[in-house]
Amino acid sequence: MDLKKENRLLHARLRELTQKAQENQETLGRFHARELELLGAETLPELLSCMTEGLKTSFEIESLHLMLHDPNHEIRHLLYKNGLDEKAFPLLEFVDDMVTVNPRFQRLRSPWLGSFLSPEYDLLFSDPAGIESIAILPMVRHNRLIGSINLGSSEQSRFSRQLATDFLARLATICSVCLENTVNREHILISGLTDPLTELHNRRYLDRRLDEELARAGRYRQPLSCLFIDADHFKQINDTYGHQAGDIVLRELANRIRSQLRASDIATRFGGEEFALLLPQTCLNEALMLAERIRMEVNSQPIPLDNGSTLQLSVSIGVSETLPLSSKSQQKADGQRLLANADQALYTAKANGRNRIEYHQTDKALPDEINSSER
Repeated sequence: MDLKKENRLLHARLRELTQKAQENQETLGRFHARELELLGAETLPELLSCMTEGLKTSFEIESLHLMLHDPNHEIRHLLYKNGLDEKAFPLLEFVDDMVTVNPRFQRLRSPWLGSFLSPEYDLLFSDPAGIESIAILPMVRHNRLIGSINLGSSEQSRFSRQLATDFLARLATICSVCLENTVNREHILISGLTDPLTELHNRRYLDRRLDEELARAGRYRQPLSCLFIDADHFKQINDTYGHQAGDIVLRELANRIRSQLRASDIATRFGGEEFALLLPQTCLNEALMLAERIRMEVNSQPIPLDNGSTLQLSVSIGVSETLPLSSKSQQKADGQRLLANADQALYTAKANGRNRIEYHQTDKALPDEINSSER
């Protein structure tokens, strides 16, 4: 081989290596950006958004499906506490047993890349149509499979077995650590925002969510309603049966209230025997009908006490509604007025004989169901 030809080959090889190094550097930069985004997520909803839509956009792929092993519904419960459910994340699926989805998960602990085979891999994606190659990234913590990030591409060569998986393995590890840390942080946060007796949220949580819901309602011009619920003659219950019986009554009252609510409704123990509910996207008439369902549910059957006796409970309920302005400066006043109006309506219900519903006076008519009952 002459010197010129050898020199050309060396230059070509050098250009090839330089280009490969640049591609690796760009890949490293993209993965680093993804990792920073994941590590910066402060809440569970924010993290799940990063792990689904965020990664799909970043990878520029046709399909991504995040599967999380959640046999005890722990993560789902935390989402509900945030006023969300799995429907808020179309690319997310909770599973009780990963192995029943695909036997490969029995031993899979590192990324697997290869061709998409139907029906073997159909359950790994919500819509497998058009997928040619896939990357399965198992999420592992303490040698335990906690989920899987499934990537799908319409390009046959996008995820081939010849490709290195170091970056993908690191990404899966980062996702696993972030999920574990975020779940633990949510538990700690919720414990500080939860009433230990009734397991409803406390007043601190109400204050926090009120600001969020007012902002959302103002942005989308949607109504926000509030219910104040008070157990009738509760002091007499404590004086007659004791505080332990009073605790039983409060727990059962909380359960009966909870049984009538949607996942998006926010129930809190406001203080003592008083409960406050925020009802997003709910107008006054709808709130009044919910209040009547709660009143009837509380009245439906006596509450059994530890001594074998039973106690018939009733509640008084005050209802208010606001259609907050989009202006942030006005939203604080809207929130204070919403709570004050519901509280005043509750006071009126107490003054008018208890076991009834009153609402903050507007020019809106009551639904027939309420007019014909306890008014």
